[in-house]
Formats: sequence, structure tokens, C-alpha cells
Amino acid sequence: MGRARTITRRAFLISSAAVMGGVAFGSYAVSRPHDNPLAQGLGPDDVAFNPYVKITDQEITLIVPHADIGQGVQSAQAMLIAEELDVDPTAVTLSFGQPSAAYHNTGFAADGVPFQSFDKSFAAETVRGIAGSAIKLIGLQGTGGSTSMPDQYVKLRSAGAVARETLKLAASQQSGVAVADLKTENGTVILPDGTALPYTSLAAAAAGIEPVADVALRDPSEWRLIGKDVQRTDISAKSTGTEIYGIDLQLDGMVHAAVRLSPRRSAATRHDDTAAKEMRGVTDVLPVTNGFAVIADNTWRAMQGALALDIEWGPAAYPAEQDDHWAEVGASFVAGRLDAEWRADGDVDAALDGAEAIEAEYRAPYVAHQPLEPLSAIVRADANGAEVWAGHQVPRFVQMKVAAIVGCASEDVVFHNQMTGGSFGHRLEFDNITVAAEIAVQMRGTPVKLTFSREEDFAQDYPRHIGISRSSGVVKDGKVEGWALDIASPSVLGSQGTRLGAPMPGPDLQIPAGAWNMPYDIPNLRVRAYRVPELAPVSSWRSVGASSVGFFAESFLDELIHAAGADPMEERLRLINNDVHRKVLEAVAEMSNWGSPLPTGRGRGVAMVESFGVPCAQVVEVTMTDDGIKLDRAFVAADVGQIIDPINLDAQLSGGCIWGLGHAMNSEITYSDGMAEQDNFYVHDAMRMNQCPVVETRALENGTDIKGAGEPGVPPAPPALSNAIFAATGIRLREMPFYNHIDFA
Repeated sequence: MGRARTITRRAFLISSAAVMGGVAFGSYAVSRPHDNPLAQGLGPDDVAFNPYVKITDQEITLIVPHADIGQGVQSAQAMLIAEELDVDPTAVTLSFGQPSAAYHNTGFAADGVPFQSFDKSFAAETVRGIAGSAIKLIGLQGTGGSTSMPDQYVKLRSAGAVARETLKLAASQQSGVAVADLKTENGTVILPDGTALPYTSLAAAAAGIEPVADVALRDPSEWRLIGKDVQRTDISAKSTGTEIYGIDLQLDGMVHAAVRLSPRRSAATRHDDTAAKEMRGVTDVLPVTNGFAVIADNTWRAMQGALALDIEWGPAAYPAEQDDHWAEVGASFVAGRLDAEWRADGDVDAALDGAEAIEAEYRAPYVAHQPLEPLSAIVRADANGAEVWAGHQVPRFVQMKVAAIVGCASEDVVFHNQMTGGSFGHRLEFDNITVAAEIAVQMRGTPVKLTFSREEDFAQDYPRHIGISRSSGVVKDGKVEGWALDIASPSVLGSQGTRLGAPMPGPDLQIPAGAWNMPYDIPNLRVRAYRVPELAPVSSWRSVGASSVGFFAESFLDELIHAAGADPMEERLRLINNDVHRKVLEAVAEMSNWGSPLPTGRGRGVAMVESFGVPCAQVVEVTMTDDGIKLDRAFVAADVGQIIDPINLDAQLSGGCIWGLGHAMNSEITYSDGMAEQDNFYVHDAMRMNQCPVVETRALENGTDIKGAGEPGVPPAPPALSNAIFAATGIRLREMPFYNHIDFA
């Protein structure tokens, strides 16, 4: 390990400790469980074995605390509990539960420390353990970073097993039959004579028993659900249009609100609400942070009233024009803005000295989240606190933010998390909820439903961060010999942290994500990250830093391999430094029949990027036509350590690939006069159906850790496509979106 790399890691740990506020903790504090949130309000005959399983004489309720933002995690969580509890996950009540420290997400620890995923050294495991302990102590509950399954894989199975064995003990005491002679099946305890005792009939007896501890989890050979092709619990409702999302909710006595917020995130310098107040159905216009809310008797009238507001806005705090954003990023490759040197293998300067270097600059634009369901929230505030209905990924922060606005304690904010029609990082922000709370405190006792118009949703989005990479590389004897990779972008974590009141002072691992952890043993490799002063405020976007950096790294690596005269697949395989990643790359080579001849005008491209601990490799095949580039096929291979839901895993990997391809081809946010120029889908296209290739996926299980799949399918898609286009046309694309440089059929 180089000295620079050691300093970087030390700096990372020191800054993390600063963010933690100097919290010191011991083994007792770490091992002590948080209070069970289900214990409050239990009836005398109800039982909550742990924070995840509650049974009454009427129903079985499973708490699945990770937010479902379309990735199917509600179903997957239920499956993990049901596997051990012996219930049908479609026949029980599923609830996101109330926010609680008991639902802390230790999955964040693995990807939040600067060690490669396959590094199981004492130092790496120690730091991961410290990070996990800190997350538990502060009770960080959240969904994101493809962490739901890593976090819940053991927790939820254990919760189901404890409940099952405690119910068997209750049945034993009631029937006089030894526990060893009892079985469970489909929500019942089975006696030797075949009598089936429903779990609900045993709730009262189980309530008086200390939950059975130290229960062994079932061997995979006994699994009925995990790893099997099963139907998601939400698939029927979503297929028939009967699923209820946050935007669908209605409460008695509810009023409707729409907003005009500053597209420059600034205060109004002048406003006139006369026309809005005269419109049919409009009852009031209220001030909110950086804008105004129109109250009406339905959403449409509220939105029309908002459009009728005559407002002049103050200037933006960031550069008004897009060219100035790019100029600021380009000016950040200087020592004073060096965030960290994340990789220092060999001697890059010596390798480049006197050599004929290959150089290139790559760019990635701002991109909107654009989920199908626009932002919405319902808030009711009164003298005792508040109640909130919305879909969100960090529910305890929702409580804190609303409490600060309403003027109450966080525990006096009841939050009902909702099914969400997409997020991609959008639901990590709070504007819809905080603005709804600001309205609600001006109308205490009345439920206020705030719905953003599509245009307002775009205008108030915190997009993916802008970024530039600059690379210099050298090849020797047909091989990649040296590479200096510099990346500059604003800090996503710093921007988000500022809005949370916890700015990040130290290195941001997301700036070089997808590059510093490349699984390649290039003899001389250096990766540096430069932190651009904050421009337009940005947020996490599906796969965060790797969504851009994967394009930077794998596209330039392809340039180096081409300059060396080597095969793109064979040279990557030669450079791979571990078996797990190698098998992923070998799998996608086999799937795509790499090396087989293609006719003139067709090309294949390959890319491999690790994000959130998951190695994912993709091959894209394209054809050059008279109408432009046609995407023919895409092949995706990834290693998630353990396949929990094969059908949903295929959906996540193929969906991630399509998401990455579509945005690389068609999407960008640009600023003019301090405002985002794109305000709807038609000017911020993703993948069109006629453009979509046939996608084939393969999941591997060679990794030792459980990993998530919501994001890793995204980063390899843009470079695999750009590399395929080069193979077919000889045109090297170095800037997204590609439609600015080439046509697509």
C-alpha cells in the first residue's frame, strides 16, 4: 500500500469521526438492542416477538422497514421473514412500520469505507465493523445504496425463526406435546395428530413467553422461497392498476395544494396572487420557503392557480449559465481542490515520462431523477404534533424535519411510509414533505395534500452531479502499462449533507466511485479526485458516482486497449486481479459469444464496473443503419453473492442496464438564467421502446457477501454502448448524452 493511499484512508476515518461528533462507544453499547417499536400499544393478547413480527388473534403483520421505491424490496423482505416463519407472504399484512432506530441499516457500512469489496484483511474488516457499530448507535434508518438485502438478509430470517420457535413453545405448553414433535406450516403449528393451531390462536399464549433466543437458521436445502422463482407480493396489484401509491391517498376533510417554488432556489423579489385567488376552487395562497402554495378543492385547480401566480425570482446562488458550470469543473484540476488520491499503484509519472501518451477528456452532465410518480405528501399538524403520509427513503429524518417546522418532538411526528412509483434517489430529498408541513402549520387541524406538477418536479429536482475526467495513459508490448486518471465533480455527499445539517468535511468516496475500486492490476495506476466547489445542488442518482465514473474509466480503458492492439475482453481478463470479478467477465463473454465474427457495420462493446460491492459486466451489440445506431442486444452478468429473488434480480439488472443506456443516449439537464431548461419527459428522454435492445442477464453467486442489485446494472451500460459504437463506426464518444454527437435509430 502506497503512502498516499494510507494517508487518504486515515483522513477518511478522521473525517468520519468528525461527522459522528466524536461519539465513543464500547462493546456493551454496540451489543445492546434498540427498544422494540412494536411493544408500544400492544393489546393484552397481542405479541411482538421482535421489531419485525407482530401477531394478534386477528392477523399476522410483518414489518418490512426498507422503503419500496419500485425495486420490489417490500416483497423481498417479506420473503426473508416468511421463509423462517412458515407463512405465505401474500397472505399476511405487510407494513413499513414506524421509523425507529431498531431498523438501522448496517448495510451502509460496507460501501462507506475505502476498501475494495474483496478485501477481507484485518484492517478492512475492522473499519467495516466500526462503521456498522456507529450506524447502529445513531440508529441510521435508510434505503439506498443497494443495501436492503445486505442489511436484512440475516436480521429478517432470524426474526422469523425466533417467532416460529416461540409459537411452537406456546403450542407445546398449551397441548403438552414436546416442541421437538411439532412442525409449522402455512401460518400454523402442526401437532403429531395433524391438528393445526393457527398462529393467531397462539398469540395470547406466546405473549406471556420470553422469545426463544439462539435459533438456528434453516439450511438452504430447506428453503421454499429464497432463491426460487416466486411471485412478488405486489405484482398482482401493480399489474391490475390497483396498487395504492402515496399520490393516490385521500383523507377526510383534506385540502389540495400546489406550489410555485423558485426555479433558481431563491426568494421572490415580487409577487402578485390576485389572479390566482379569483380562480374557481382556489381558497388561499400561502407563503412557503422560496415560493408560494395555492390551496384549492382539487389538485388540478390548485395547479392552475399556481400557474396564475405572477412572480419574479431573485438570482441563483450558482452560475446562471451551463457553460460556466463546465468551466468551473474544468478549472478544478488543481492541487488546491484535490479531494484525495484514491489509488497509487506503481510509478505513474515514471511510466508516462518520455512515453507517447494517449490522452482524453470525458464529460457527464447533470441528469434528472424523473420518476413516474411526481412528488407528493399529505401532512396534518395540530397542537400535539403531526402526521405525515408520503414515500421516503430516510424516515427518521422526515420526522426530524417535520418536527422542526411544526415545533414538536420527533417522536410526536407519525410517519406513514407509502409505496412509491420510482425514486432513483429522488426520495432522499425532503422538499415535498417540508413544504407540505409549512402549509399544514398555517392550517392546523386540516390535512393538506401537496402534489408537485411534473414541471415543478423537474424544476425542484436535485440532479445527478456534473463531472469531467482527464486521463493520460501508455501502452507497451501490446498491453496497458500506465494510467493517470483524474476526476473532478462537486461532492454529492457534501451537497446532501448540507441540506441535512451535517456537511461532509472529508473526502467523498463517490467522486471516484467506479474507478478507484477497479479490479485491474495495471502496473502503474493513479486515481485522483478533485472536489469542485458546489454549483447547482445535487443528490444521489441511481448508482451515484459510478454512473458517471464507470463511463469515464471503462471508455478510456477501451481506448488504451485499442491503442495497444489488444482484444478488449482478453486484455481486461488479463488485468483482472480476483476470481469473483474474472468469473463475471468470463460469463458475459460466454453469453455474448465474444470473439465471433460480426458483419460490417456492427460492433460489440464491453465494460465492467463495480458499484456497491457488486461486479457487473455488460456487452452491448449495435448496428449502424441509415437512420442511426440501432441497439440490438445487451448482455448483463453480475455477482450478488446470494440470489434471493431470481425473477426480481433479472428485472433489476435488465432495468438498470436499460436505465443506464437510455440516459447515456438521451438525457441531460442544462442551466440557463439560473434555471433548469428541461421540465418534462419529452425534453429529457430516457429509453424509448423502439430503441430498447433485447437484454439477457445472468447472476452469479461466487462472492462471499450478500449484495443488492438495484443499482449495479447502471454503470457499465454507457461505456459498453460507447465502446460498441466505436467498434461499429470508429467514432469515439467522450461525452454524454450521446445524441448530441450521433443519431440513434
